[in-house]
Amino acid sequence: MSKKKGILVVSFGTSYPDTRKVTIEAIKDTICSAYPNLPVYEAWTSKKIMAKILRTTGEKIFNVTEAMEHMLHDGITDVCIQPTHVINGIENDLMREDALKFRNDFQSISFGSPLITSTEDMQNIVQILADSFSDMTSEEALILMGHGSEHHSNTVYAALDYMFKEAGYPNIHMGTVEAYPELGNVFRVLRRNHVKKVHLAPFMIVAGDHATNDMAGDSEKSWMTLCKNAGYEVTCHIKGLGEYPAVRKMFLEHLQSVL
Repeated sequence: MSKKKGILVVSFGTSYPDTRKVTIEAIKDTICSAYPNLPVYEAWTSKKIMAKILRTTGEKIFNVTEAMEHMLHDGITDVCIQPTHVINGIENDLMREDALKFRNDFQSISFGSPLITSTEDMQNIVQILADSFSDMTSEEALILMGHGSEHHSNTVYAALDYMFKEAGYPNIHMGTVEAYPELGNVFRVLRRNHVKKVHLAPFMIVAGDHATNDMAGDSEKSWMTLCKNAGYEVTCHIKGLGEYPAVRKMFLEHLQSVL
């Protein structure tokens, strides 16, 4: 049987069209440009977001199962899946489960790694973000907002926080919305370092709902409000990780390792 290889790019998804274009679509475009002779498919994992997109715009986006069925119909024999997830968390585990249900339908199914998988990945992302905020003074700090997870891979966020300090960036801190470390953990460090101004940026592929509302929103519980109430001058940077060309290159390298 002849082989026909195909690539499936899997993302959580977003209902924000502007950030979708410069993150999820930009990652896919980077992969398409690198492999012009291979068909590239797309799937999202958030049922809630896919339903919202269908309801509001009429656009149908495949989930992993539907995308695999489509690839099977197109005669693909070998599937290479590249997730755009940040960590090897719950979404990535569920994505693998859905894809591997088709293990008997394809000659092979292989997986590229999420963004932060190895120590080298962490070192790379530390340098990418440190270079992007290299003009901060000693009285300024960058607080990165990760999503956070109950999954054991959540330890990546604390490891990254440690790695920023070890690499010589004591003014860059990692927090999460739903797990550890929390913003309160970061505040304790800011007070010790006599910080006067903080920069807030999402540590997420897209700058969607969490970045717009939980980080930069006007509610009492948003990170911007909490930082201002704590006495800090605040600047919000609504830029997802997928907007960084160096991050898109990391995803491409992860895919190349399995292709």
